[in-house]
Amino acid sequence: MPPHPQDEAYDLSVKDPSKFWAHQAQQLTWHTTPTTAFRKSTRKLASGTSHSTWTWFPDGEISTTYNCIDRHVENGHGDQTAIIWDSPVSGSKQKISYSELQEEVATLAGVLREQGVKKGDTVIVYMPMIPATLIGILAVARLGAIHAVVFGGFSASSLAQRIEASQPAAILTASCGIEGAKGPIPYQPMVRGAIEQSPHKVAKTLVWQREQSQWEDIRKEEGERDWKTLMEDARKRGVKADNVPVKSGDGLYIIYTSGTTGLPKGVLREAGGHAVGLNLSIRYLFGIRGPGDVMFTASDVGWVVGHSYILYAPLLAGATTVLFEGKPVGTPDASTFWRILEEYKVNTFFTAPTALRAVRKEDPENKHFKTRGEKGGLRQLRSLFLAGERSEPSIVTMYNDLVKQHGAPNAQVIDHWWSSESGSPMTGIALLPKTTSNLSDHEFVEPLKIKPGSAGKPMPGFDIRTVDDEGKELSKGTMGNIVLGIPFAPSGFTTLWRDDERFYKSYLKRFNGEWIDTGDAGMIDEDGYVHVMSRSDDVINVAAHRLSTGAIEQAIGSNPSVTEVAVVPMPDQMKGHVPFAFLTLPDAPSDLLKDLNGRLRHHIGPIASLGGVISAPGIIPKTRSGKTLRRVLKELLENGLEGEFGKEVNVPATVEDPAVVEKARVAVKDYFTSGDGKKMKAKL
Repeated sequence: MPPHPQDEAYDLSVKDPSKFWAHQAQQLTWHTTPTTAFRKSTRKLASGTSHSTWTWFPDGEISTTYNCIDRHVENGHGDQTAIIWDSPVSGSKQKISYSELQEEVATLAGVLREQGVKKGDTVIVYMPMIPATLIGILAVARLGAIHAVVFGGFSASSLAQRIEASQPAAILTASCGIEGAKGPIPYQPMVRGAIEQSPHKVAKTLVWQREQSQWEDIRKEEGERDWKTLMEDARKRGVKADNVPVKSGDGLYIIYTSGTTGLPKGVLREAGGHAVGLNLSIRYLFGIRGPGDVMFTASDVGWVVGHSYILYAPLLAGATTVLFEGKPVGTPDASTFWRILEEYKVNTFFTAPTALRAVRKEDPENKHFKTRGEKGGLRQLRSLFLAGERSEPSIVTMYNDLVKQHGAPNAQVIDHWWSSESGSPMTGIALLPKTTSNLSDHEFVEPLKIKPGSAGKPMPGFDIRTVDDEGKELSKGTMGNIVLGIPFAPSGFTTLWRDDERFYKSYLKRFNGEWIDTGDAGMIDEDGYVHVMSRSDDVINVAAHRLSTGAIEQAIGSNPSVTEVAVVPMPDQMKGHVPFAFLTLPDAPSDLLKDLNGRLRHHIGPIASLGGVISAPGIIPKTRSGKTLRRVLKELLENGLEGEFGKEVNVPATVEDPAVVEKARVAVKDYFTSGDGKKMKAKL
């Protein structure tokens, strides 16, 4: 049997990256066309260490905003809708055409230039999910400046860290965000507090005043300016700024990844590789073909998903992007996503598994989805993409059945895997697998089959392997460290912002520069599908057996009553560690632990038996992007074993709801002061 087109494209991309990516670069407009696609060299660090580095399209010059906006207007698509804003939390809706977007971005870029922002400067964007946010980001990029988006609502200290790290010339902000049913959250205390805390003093702060909550005063003497007033004045004077091309290797944006400890790492995205990589991925993987297609990415622009697939990739394709200010449930109910799919005739929908779990919890029989589907309202939906954390097979299978029944012909759910560092998906199932040879060729080729539980196959340019702790490559089906060969695909980073040393130590040093360490653990099966099971530090070592928290959670999730689970290691005198499960099950049966261990024996083996389980509603904390905070649960559990129930735990600033951590703390205390937990402590 001949290889599938997706496998052919991947093989070409890793065997001859220069040829493959040179062709992809031709799909964009360059101010200076690159003569070579890829160059490898050696970087010497201040410490004396040297390591391999790489750069894409080194002699090219490009304007990302020209490719996202102006070229579509010049090609006659100015009337095409670029952005649809849907904000159930504020009761607002708006559509912006490509011509209107061009006008707004050019004007704001002119305003920023008058406020002192120039090519190479950094600008922090601290804003909610409103059109001004996307316009602000694009205006910064239009000037050849570098944007650093910080999730709106982060604390003053977290924002101050990022101000100090990026040294911005200006901050773009709004008077408030709106958090679901909680109502307006004023940004004034956070922004002013951060500027006061940071040693770096920002020259200008532009404030977009929202009617729900406004800054009481604009302090001009401190560099604060009313954004709308500046725009109105600029329009009267005809102030605009042209696109400023930058070198391919120049920065487009910084995105900070925060762990639970240490200062955030500033991932630096290079302009040329970013545009080429995203332009391929939006068409090839996500199946967005150009003007007329609609993509809805239910994320936040503060995360890399929002950068790539709310903003840049849909606009590179000339498609329509849906900007959503709301929640999957509660704004007003669990039908919100499906209402948007129907109302705006969405072709590709992208969200996180945690969002669908919330929907399923509120609507376990999927009545909202079926009601719209049975009326034909979802027939334009070609795909539902999931990423951000591991998607359990049950949720993939359930929604796959729904979209196949009610969506477009051949519609399916596609789980895929990527990171802030990669900038675009590293794995997935390509919807247009022939477009690598010709991006205008949309002849339908049957995509590869999905495998619930896997994240698909590697995407072009991402040379994915699994290795042991010594860096030795493992055989198919063996769990190990997931690593990447060099070079990283063009959308991937090549360093951290002003910190080459940390880049080397964080991503290359562990395997002596031979591999890029993703920090994830998993395996590649016999068919080449990648199974991302957990973070490397979430692997539990039980009596010298390495067990993945993801595999254990998958087995536990086979119990139909379990809607959400998080597994962490618990110290054990005999085995070193044993798995321990936190469940959001309101009424746990008395034989729950026995049932779950039976499932673990069946799916994994007796070595995976749980040491205990805590079951209560609302006890699994998450980040705002939907990732489970297992480290927090692990700390709470270890404190419980020591009887130190009130001891502080390291909760990251990205936590969605700090109250959930306190609920988990109470549940841990209840467990260890009664019943099985008391017996366990006595045994230890």
